[in-house]
Amino acid sequence: MGAVNSQMPSNRVGHAPEEPGAPEGEEEAEEVAVAVIEEGEESEEARPTTSQGRHKRKTGPEGQLTKAPHRKRAKDRLESVYKTLFLRGEGSDVQIRALGEEWNLHKVYLCRSGYFASMFSGAWRETTMDTVELQMPDENIDCEALHEALGSLYRNSVLIPPGRVVPMLATASMLQLDKLIQQCGEIMKETVSDQTVCSYYCSAESYGLQNIRAMCLQWLLDNLMTQHSEEVLREVSLDLMKEVIASSELFVMEVEMDVYTTLKKWMFLQLQPTWRGPRRDLLPDADSWFARSRQESEGTPFLETEQGRAFVPAFQQLRLAYMICDLPSARIIDQDALIPATWLTPVYKEQWLALLRAEQTRDLGPVDVVVSDLQRTSMRCGGQLLRDKQCSWRWAGFNVGWDLVVCYANRRIIFKRSALNKSCGLGVSLLWQRKVAFRLRLASLDRAGRAIFRKETELQVLSLGKDEELEVVNLENEDVVFPIYVTCNFLYLPREGRFPE
Repeated sequence: MGAVNSQMPSNRVGHAPEEPGAPEGEEEAEEVAVAVIEEGEESEEARPTTSQGRHKRKTGPEGQLTKAPHRKRAKDRLESVYKTLFLRGEGSDVQIRALGEEWNLHKVYLCRSGYFASMFSGAWRETTMDTVELQMPDENIDCEALHEALGSLYRNSVLIPPGRVVPMLATASMLQLDKLIQQCGEIMKETVSDQTVCSYYCSAESYGLQNIRAMCLQWLLDNLMTQHSEEVLREVSLDLMKEVIASSELFVMEVEMDVYTTLKKWMFLQLQPTWRGPRRDLLPDADSWFARSRQESEGTPFLETEQGRAFVPAFQQLRLAYMICDLPSARIIDQDALIPATWLTPVYKEQWLALLRAEQTRDLGPVDVVVSDLQRTSMRCGGQLLRDKQCSWRWAGFNVGWDLVVCYANRRIIFKRSALNKSCGLGVSLLWQRKVAFRLRLASLDRAGRAIFRKETELQVLSLGKDEELEVVNLENEDVVFPIYVTCNFLYLPREGRFPE
């Protein structure tokens, strides 16, 4: 098999402008390059004469000698090094074989990689070998990525398209190319979207880019329920979905029951990955498929079937207490028969006792609340402000007698406790004062789903009498872009185990 000189096309990945000069501390590599290039120049028929000098010089309009810009000369030198040493393999002292291809390279350049620096030093057998066979431990590494990564040792950096980031990151991680790893991370930051977020997340987790992992997780928390992307649902793994659903940072639209609906769609797409159809048909098709499965299993809850057990960890993150207190939601859960009755029965009992405590005791609500309480047990709900226009709404759920109305007017969000006996869940408490703990968050997203505006309140305990109101957020001096997503975490009850008399 012939050596890979110009066999691998160099235009697969475009190259970014280079920094002038050779990397610091690598004069030996420069000397090798200069020696090989000068030797090639001397072999040319039209060589400069002694009077012309060894180096070509430019003349200005008036015949005076002028110097080429330093950056251009450095770039030309690096490009010459890349073509002469890497693509043509001149002066090679080691051959690298991998993925069915061969590269004639130079140890002095390869040692810019931590991987090869360790290989060619010490007592390793590869130190004195002329040919080195590389085994690829990672299926993400392909021949094109390896070619570009090796080439970057001769020209410092490459311009990486988003579609090539994962193979390049895998290759750079194996070869311990810190600069290339950093470059991949920067590209991932700029190009995260519904098409890349899951692959970026998995790669960042595999190759230790914790900041990219956190960024992708935040993108999913912001977008999973606001963008309704079927492609994202197809790509989200079980472990990732479990982490997203468990988080109190999830932007829930509208109430906790909608989290259940999202999980049901996701589970259907995992089981039926070839499904294609209009978005409006996804939920009906999922319901029909699970209904047939229920008939075949003679009524066994789906999460207790062989197919369903794998999805239990994700469904266990649902906050069932805020789903069963809405009659239409409770009926859907019962009809779907996805969730085992053994999960639901204790929740029904706990919520019934909580309602009795709220209505028949002097329990005013939570007093001393910590962030961990909000993360584990808060009611998550949200909505969307499509434009800067006055509006109001209620979030249905287990509000323990509160009729808490949310109002948006004059770029302010206001909470109001209504005392009017309107339909608002489980009735209106007769207690003069009630308390609720909450944290409210706002975000505007660009077309790629990245946050361009974000604001949130601190964890607060709100105490309101009947018909009292509180300004929660003021956006008057904020540069916001509509639509704005609004999400809130509520705690209406004291910590578990505290039963006031």
